[in-house]
Amino acid sequence: MSAKDLFPSSTMEGKAGAIICPADAQERIARSVHEILLALGENTEREGLRETPQRVAKMFLEIFSGLYEDPQEHLRKQFSADQHSGLVIVRDIRFQSTCEHHLLPVYGVAHVAYLPEGGRLTGLSKLARLVEGYARRPQLQERLTDQIVQAMVDVLEPKAVLVVMEGEHMCMSLRGVRSPGSKTVTSKAYGLWAEDAQARQEILSLMRST
Repeated sequence: MSAKDLFPSSTMEGKAGAIICPADAQERIARSVHEILLALGENTEREGLRETPQRVAKMFLEIFSGLYEDPQEHLRKQFSADQHSGLVIVRDIRFQSTCEHHLLPVYGVAHVAYLPEGGRLTGLSKLARLVEGYARRPQLQERLTDQIVQAMVDVLEPKAVLVVMEGEHMCMSLRGVRSPGSKTVTSKAYGLWAEDAQARQEILSLMRST
């Protein structure tokens, strides 16, 4: 089954690859932030705000750095363990992302599991870097979950993958319904764990165990 068969076109956007950061990105962002502050009625010449546009511009380029890399590349560092036929789970991978609807932070944890095919394994830290690479973009949590699974399917070609993400969205905590502490949970399964509900539940139980 190909990635195009596995994921509908709406989740293929930005599935891999990287975009080129414009050479004048920092200055353009700074000008825009300056205009926002003026539109709010602020005095951009007062001490506390004088350097804010440049600070925000640098911050944006940092927190959106995942736009300028292909996170799949982290998985291409592989090793073989022919004797290992069991699953691999990495729990509680902390991530920070940004909701693309309001450009407010999303904080949470990702739990990643896969069942290797042919002894093909990747380093545990590579899974964390994969999550980080896709998280550091303007995102939807649903798309982020799909992109992580898709990358693992494309590069590792495993028998099964399961990704569960739990995130707290500041756009719900700070505005709108103002519900701090509420968590959004998304998941995506592939292969054996998508087809076998009992097997999937076993993996989910392992992810939740302490």
